[in-house]
Amino acid sequence: MNELRDEVGAEDFFVVAEIFLEEVEEVMDRLRANPDPSTYETELHFLKGSALNLGFSALADQSGLDEKQARGPERDNIDLAKVIHIYEKSKIEFNGGHSKKECAA
Repeated sequence: MNELRDEVGAEDFFVVAEIFLEEVEEVMDRLRANPDPSTYETELHFLKGSALNLGFSALADQSGLDEKQARGPERDNIDLAKVIHIYEKSKIEFNGGHSKKECAA
């Protein structure tokens, strides 16, 4: 995350981070609403890269493990709820410990 901030500058960091989060949220919405094992490898690879850029190390680690699993016959057994939970927790930590609902209040 610090590397990204250094690359784009402090002023633009939050704009870039917001774009990353919006793109990650789109993937998460697809995984929640219409999970398709044939897309897991691609979706998890994207999540891993985005998570690394945002400093979401737990999400990057889990996405990387699941991405490898998605390449094989066990892809149907990937625990998407775990990936989603880690993402939600990481997002709250990124927002200073506040959920989006709390920030809107």
